[in-house]
Amino acid sequence: MNAEYVSPLVERFATKPMIELWGAQRKFSTWRRCWVALAEAEQELGLPITDEQLAQMRAHVDDIDFAKAEEYERKTRHDVMAHIHAYADVAPAARPIIHLGTTSCFVTDNTDLILMREGLELALAKAAAVLARLRDFALQWKDLATLGFTHFQPAQLVTVGKRACLWAQDLLMDIEDIEAQIRRLRCRGVKGATGTQASFLELFEGDHEKARRLEQRVSEKLGFESAYAVTGQTYPRKVDTHVLRTLAGLGESVHKFATDMRMLQNMK
Repeated sequence: MNAEYVSPLVERFATKPMIELWGAQRKFSTWRRCWVALAEAEQELGLPITDEQLAQMRAHVDDIDFAKAEEYERKTRHDVMAHIHAYADVAPAARPIIHLGTTSCFVTDNTDLILMREGLELALAKAAAVLARLRDFALQWKDLATLGFTHFQPAQLVTVGKRACLWAQDLLMDIEDIEAQIRRLRCRGVKGATGTQASFLELFEGDHEKARRLEQRVSEKLGFESAYAVTGQTYPRKVDTHVLRTLAGLGESVHKFATDMRMLQNMK
C-alpha cells in the first residue's frame, strides 16, 4: 500500500511509473539515500564516520518498516525524526551519525527536487513519444482537406496534416520548456536550519572550504551539478511555480489538441 500514490485521479489516469514515483516507498527510500550521501561526503571530508556505519546504512535503504515509523511519529509528532529512529533501528551502528549536522529540509526538500526532476523526465519521455506519433499522423494525412475556422466560423480549407502540425508545434515548445526546467533544477544542498551552514562550520572546526565541498559532493551524489546558491531552510519556492507553469503549458497543449480533434469530427 505504500508503494503507490493514491487519489481518484491517479486511479483513473496516471501511469504506473508516475504512481510509484510519488508513493511513500520512493519518497522515504530517497530520504535514506540523502542520508547515505551526506554520511559518505562527511566521511570523505574527515569526520569520524566508519565504514561499518556506512555499510549498515547502504544495506537498509529500501527495507522501510512503515509501521515502526508510524509508531515513532505518534510519539515524536515529527515525520523526519520518526524515520531517523526507524532507520537507526536497522542500522544501529549509524544511529549517532544519521542526519549529522543537518535539518529536516535536507531530506524533505532534496527529495522533492529529486522526485520533481524524475517526474519531469517521465513527462518528457511521454511528450516526445506523442510528438513522434503526431509527426507520423501529419505526414499520413497531409493531403486530406478539412474545413478551417476563424473566430469559430467556417473559413478556408486546410489539411488534417496541417492541423496536426499545429499540435506538434505546441508540443515541441513544451518539450523544450521541460528540458530547460530539468536543466535549471538544483539541489537544495546542505545548508543547515537557516541556510547558513553554521552547524557544518562547527563540525569542520570553522573550515569554510570543507563546508562548501560538502555541499558540492552531496549535490553530485544526488545527481545534481550544483546546489542553489542561497536558501533559507527550504529551497526557493519559486521553483515550484516554475515547474507548475511548465506542466500547465503541457496541459494547455493537450487541451488544444483534444478540442481540435472534436472539431475534426464534424460533418463539414
